[in-house]
Amino acid sequence: MWISSRLTGNPVTQQACQWASWVLATALFASGTAAAVTLPTPPPNAPNIVIVLLDDVGFGATSTFGGPVETPTLDALAQSGLRFNRFHTTAICSPTRAALLTGRDAHAANVGAVLNSASTLPGYQGVLRPETATIAEILREQGYSTGAFGKWHLTPAWESSPIGPFDRWPTSVGFDTFYGFLGGETDQYEPTLYRGTTAVRRPAGDSYHVTEDIVDQAIGWVDLVQSLSPGKPFFVYLAPGATHAPLQVPAPWIRRYEGHFSAGWNQMREAILERQKALGVVPADTALTPAPEALPAWDSLTPEQKQVAERLMETYAGFLEHTDAQVGRLTSALRQRGQLDNTLFIYIAGDNGSSAEGGIDGSINYMGALQGMPETLEQQLAALDRIGDETTYPQYPAGWGWALTSPFQWVKQVASHLGGTRVGAVVSWPRIMGERAGGLRSQFTHVNDVVPTILDALAIGAPETVRGVAQRPMDGSSFLASLSQDKAPEHHPTQLFEVNGNRAIYHEGWMASAFHQRLPWSVGVPRAPSPMEDDPWELYNLEEDFSQAHNLADSRPEKLTELQALFQKEAGRLGILPLRSAMDTMNSHPLPSLRGQRSEFSYGPEAVGIPETQGPPLFNRSWSLEATLTGPEPRGVIATMGGTVAGWSLYLDNQSRPVFRYRSFEQGEITLQGDDAVSGDVQLALNFAYDGGGYAKGGKFTLLVDGKAVDEAGIAATPPSFFSIDETFDVGVDTGSPAGTYPADSPIGYPLAGASLRRVNILTAPPR
Repeated sequence: MWISSRLTGNPVTQQACQWASWVLATALFASGTAAAVTLPTPPPNAPNIVIVLLDDVGFGATSTFGGPVETPTLDALAQSGLRFNRFHTTAICSPTRAALLTGRDAHAANVGAVLNSASTLPGYQGVLRPETATIAEILREQGYSTGAFGKWHLTPAWESSPIGPFDRWPTSVGFDTFYGFLGGETDQYEPTLYRGTTAVRRPAGDSYHVTEDIVDQAIGWVDLVQSLSPGKPFFVYLAPGATHAPLQVPAPWIRRYEGHFSAGWNQMREAILERQKALGVVPADTALTPAPEALPAWDSLTPEQKQVAERLMETYAGFLEHTDAQVGRLTSALRQRGQLDNTLFIYIAGDNGSSAEGGIDGSINYMGALQGMPETLEQQLAALDRIGDETTYPQYPAGWGWALTSPFQWVKQVASHLGGTRVGAVVSWPRIMGERAGGLRSQFTHVNDVVPTILDALAIGAPETVRGVAQRPMDGSSFLASLSQDKAPEHHPTQLFEVNGNRAIYHEGWMASAFHQRLPWSVGVPRAPSPMEDDPWELYNLEEDFSQAHNLADSRPEKLTELQALFQKEAGRLGILPLRSAMDTMNSHPLPSLRGQRSEFSYGPEAVGIPETQGPPLFNRSWSLEATLTGPEPRGVIATMGGTVAGWSLYLDNQSRPVFRYRSFEQGEITLQGDDAVSGDVQLALNFAYDGGGYAKGGKFTLLVDGKAVDEAGIAATPPSFFSIDETFDVGVDTGSPAGTYPADSPIGYPLAGASLRRVNILTAPPR
């Protein structure tokens, strides 16, 4: 530093300064002052770690836990491992994933709500905190290779565009590699995929399915790790989008279940409980809890309604078995490579209970139904043979979701009751299981126990700092002892649950529960906030009442008061008081948005993969688009938003004629087209005149070429909020499922060719 500060001026002096600095650095290195460069050494006998997390699978869905759907891979792992029949999640997607990967309560990790309903309130922002590092970050520091494959759902929407920031993408929170999708769901045939932080197209081919693809990628990555660094332990986090809607799976898997569900959901729920008792996964005296009053009995449905409901459930069952088969390909690959015996394999059959978000009737296009735009029964019947293919976006009726959580109350979202939080889980580690394999464990276990258990298996403590950031203590605790001891002491005495105001507290065998009155099949329907203090509390002794069937609030008021006070204490510790439902605060406490309050937008051809919520706001208002391009034979996409079942695309067909397609779920679609080819310098424009008078009204579209109208048509209704939660706004190409009816021989995404695109400008009017 003395040399650098005192010798300044001419070039000779500067060269002398540089030479002296080099000599000094060389001397310091030679003396051993510089730190040696080494690779981290894994702990002795470090196992490989595999976590499989399925989506929207109720406790009573899989054959392993008495369900109607065959899951041979889960069955086989249960035979070589252990079943856990008191394993709990948070009751909804993003919070469960945050708790699973960090070992903390989801609120402590700042993901107390699903990302789609996050807000600025502490604990609910959907932004992972650096003081709650992921297990991937910890394992990488321990010498592991780390890979995430499939659904992520932990990146805020405003950070999900091509400009980042990428701080909450998988490769910034400990994963060496990521291949999958960022949102809560995706089209299974035409997904919105990323490799690392780069949007990629799915592999070409007519038989593509994203679950098969991500497993291929996971197996290939394991092979690569073992090729480059033989013996290096790896961590695979495999999170298929299945069985979250859309229920999409090849028809042969659906046909396996034809006629299996004709007795309906009431009878199926009873049959599941009988199988559960026979398998021993529930106590023999377990009571079946009653249906919510708002759910119709199966016998009240018409024959036509039953026909649609059966087909939707057959599709779900085929989807779940297909997913389990893909997990089986991963286990087979590990076995063939000699890796399975020393792999701690944690297979969690659901990030929450079964979903009721398909509504009372189910749907062939549930994103529309969620927004109050359901299809008719006649439309469902007409689409019966297509359900599960690329033209539908289905979800089954709420009755099936309730049945698949047998024997518990409620479903996904309802964190107050076990139907929302309890799922089947299997843990296998052949090298250490021995004669204990095939057993059952009934200690209360939570998804936030997984990280402490992995650290315990490696005989390392939770780190005090990660990447220089002091770490918050773990909320979960290790269940490793239960792998070797049937009667291991309960490791997790207390756990708070809360999602959308539905809340509960578990403590030493007792649970106090408060349902916040929003029915889980009305998630997309606005309502006035209701006061938390109006929610009645219930009390259950889970040591004697496995299914949470007998409310003891009236007979044990002192115990209920004790647990209510404990809930307040835990909520205060987590910093989430005063408690408010995320569904009530997402609009009153909105998060940042890339579009802000703008009404004018201008994009170049590099604008690809922009989340709908960060693109131009086009709902409940008039809007216009102008695009300027030049070229002799232009063809391909100009701009698009949404996908096959809802969305729009402005493109040029293979004869260079302009085409505009708009689809509003099952409410209608229009196609505008110019008769003449365009070439040279040309301006394409689209105007939408909204009818007004409230949400989801119709309007008239006009297609123009160089200022001249070439076609126009009206549409009766438009979406009130979104086309999808996974598709994007793109310029020059169509990512995800195709929003346009492109030529049959066109490449995936139908990218613009034969012309250069200057700008796409969009102007939006205020909503009316």
